[in-house]
Amino acid sequence: MTKKEKRTAEDKDREKWMARFQVRLALQPGVDREIVLRAVKDVTGHCAITGEHPRDAFGDPDEHAVRVAALLVPADRAERERKRDAVVDAIGNAFKRAGDAAGL
Repeated sequence: MTKKEKRTAEDKDREKWMARFQVRLALQPGVDREIVLRAVKDVTGHCAITGEHPRDAFGDPDEHAVRVAALLVPADRAERERKRDAVVDAIGNAFKRAGDAAGL
């Protein structure tokens, strides 16, 4: 593998890590665009300064997303979001059961 091919493979791996991190972070309760942008800036800044791969610096992207959300999302906002999601899920399940019962 040439240096260029190796660099390209590393770049693709970084991009995959960052994409997974962003998606998982965005799915955390209470996370908004501002939090995602701040977290991405923090990760890319750290990696640019140190030369580290994000996996080496921060570990698994899913686990890092959970940690970042816990640090950056105010607890009351996260709890409100969890409750709202639970209500939406309950309503969706009730509609599904009603549709199943009606044969729809």
